[in-house]
Amino acid sequence: MKLSIVHSTTYTYGDAVTTSHHEARLAPRDGENQRALSHEVMILPDPKARRRSFDYFGNRTLHFSLSEPHRELQIIARSVVDVVPPARVLRLEATPAWESVRDQLRVNRRRDMLDAYEMCMESPHVAVSPALTQYAAPSFAPGVPLLVAVQDLVSRIHAEFTYDPRATEISTPLSEVLELRRGVCQDFAHLAIGCLRSQGVAARYVSGYLLTRPPVGKPRLVGADASHAWISTFLPDYGWVDFDPTNNVMPRDEHITVAYGRDFADVTPVQGVIRGGGQHQLQVSVDVAPIE
Repeated sequence: MKLSIVHSTTYTYGDAVTTSHHEARLAPRDGENQRALSHEVMILPDPKARRRSFDYFGNRTLHFSLSEPHRELQIIARSVVDVVPPARVLRLEATPAWESVRDQLRVNRRRDMLDAYEMCMESPHVAVSPALTQYAAPSFAPGVPLLVAVQDLVSRIHAEFTYDPRATEISTPLSEVLELRRGVCQDFAHLAIGCLRSQGVAARYVSGYLLTRPPVGKPRLVGADASHAWISTFLPDYGWVDFDPTNNVMPRDEHITVAYGRDFADVTPVQGVIRGGGQHQLQVSVDVAPIE
């Protein structure tokens, strides 16, 4: 399925910004089941300096600087991506016991295993705690196949937590999310990652987009979508397997991966440092549409 994505970010400042330096992760990744056919970023005011690179996790990153005074910054990323369902069919019940995977991650020094083992550690937004261990425990009974355990955890989060964009902020700790039983996709991804890491299982944060479909008979609202977040867990001799706690699905051809890392701090779509500006307002809109 070919999908068109338009991601618009606008900063409006109370005072003039005299100098600013930014980095953006807005370019979809190329992977086993997706390929970026085109990608371009328009920035207003037009920066004099741009530089593209890959970060530590292989995410495409755009660096740019502005040295002229401005009261508004607009960043519009346009991409076309071809996404197909995973070619390999997984039988969750046929995967190894989760304890076996945990133990392999601890001792195997193969490159892919070492990369995965890094995702067993705490990170800025995911501090492992007894509360997370306790919440995860019912899904991780002895001998349960790894992906069966992960699917059970994801299903419980979907059933027991309410999507509420007003309940949390990105800085809300997981302990508060657990208590509130409310949050957004970032919270649910961080919660699932914390639970998996509490069991010694590798889990990484995935940011991207999700194709949403309007109710029957209703028009699609252009720009009404938003960035999305889900998780991946590592299965030895297979690779990373995605799960979406917010929607209780395994992503196929309607999720578009942009970046992944330890948590949201590694994949922030746009961030930077400014001089001046005073208070500011941020407006973000995302439009994902199939190309017939």
